[in-house]
Formats: sequence, C-alpha cells, structure tokens
Amino acid sequence: MIDQILFLFPVLIFSVVVHECAHGIAAERAGDPTARMLGRITLNPIKHIDLVGSIIVPGFLILTGSSFFIAWAKPVPVNPAYFKNRRQDEIKVSFAGPLSNLILSVIFLVLSLLWITGFGVTDLNNKFLYVFRMGMFINLLLAFFNLLPIPPLDGSHILENVLPPEFAKIMAKIRPYGFYILIILMMTGFFRVIFIPVRIIFGYYQGIIQSFL
Repeated sequence: MIDQILFLFPVLIFSVVVHECAHGIAAERAGDPTARMLGRITLNPIKHIDLVGSIIVPGFLILTGSSFFIAWAKPVPVNPAYFKNRRQDEIKVSFAGPLSNLILSVIFLVLSLLWITGFGVTDLNNKFLYVFRMGMFINLLLAFFNLLPIPPLDGSHILENVLPPEFAKIMAKIRPYGFYILIILMMTGFFRVIFIPVRIIFGYYQGIIQSFL
C-alpha cells in the first residue's frame, strides 16, 4: 500500500497541477492575464497544492481503500471582466481543466504501450505499467468528477453559461452550499454514477493495453 501511494501521489499531483494550468492558459488566451501575473501558469506544484485537497483527503481515501476518490488543488484565479465574449469564454476556461485530464489519460495510455513494446513487458502488474494505468484512471476520474454540475466544480460554471442567464441566480444561491452538497452525495454513494463512464473508457484502455501484452 505504501509503495502504491509513493508511486501514485506524484501522478495525482501532476494531474491536478496540469488541470489548473489549463484553466490559466485558457483564461490567458481569452484575454485574462491574472493567472500569469500571479505565477499560476506553472508546473511547480508548490504554486497549486492545497494541503487538504491535494494531500490529506486523497491520502486518507487511498489508505482506507475507499471506493471513491477525490482531490483538488488551489483554484487558478480568473477574472471574467477581461473576456470579450464572457459566456463563451467562461465555458472554454471551465472546460479546459477536464479536457486536460482527458488528454493526460490518453498520454498515459500511449506511455503504457511504449513501455510494453520498448521493454517487452508481459506482466500487467509491472510497477511502471501500473503507474501509467493508474494515471489513466486518475485523470479520467478527475475529468468526469469536475464536470459534475455542482458548485464549485467546472461543470457548474459550464452549465451556468449554457443555460439562460436566469439560471445564474439559482446557481448563486446554491454556490455557498456546494461543498456540503458534494459531501452528502459522497456519503450517499451517488458518485458511483461518475464511475460508469470512467469504467467504460478505462476498460477500453485496458483492452488496448492487454492486446499489446
């Protein structure tokens, strides 16, 4: 278990850092220099790590063998006042984080295949192959979790800007309770729903890997 944590934590930290950087880069391209000025568009984990969300909570879930996994970093500051097309740009900036995790999951798949073909790996439990596979799973989970339409997750910002402006008033009322809603949903097992697309895609990835073994 300790070995797994030592292997997986760097992957987790890297994944959430890339997620936040993606938000910052998307915001910068939309005209907002805030993240760049504050030094948040960097892969330096110190700039992004949240002690509770990046270390304590995910570490506890891994140690206890939880069936659910959650992690987060310090949100990259975004100032929509800089956006030329506010609703459209907010959607792009919000979706950039989950999209970066989906791209990372594919990159970890490619690394798995390169590792197998380059070193003649035949064991699915090979340590490096295990890390790459978990990299796929973690990033798929981060992507779909953050797409949930619950404040403060990215999905809530996307939904808020897709639906009519009146919906923003409803989201504004819900936003202060977003974290508590997430806790309740976690306790009731609702989050198992997001495992459905994660398992389907991860299973597809696994099938590709096994075809190379």
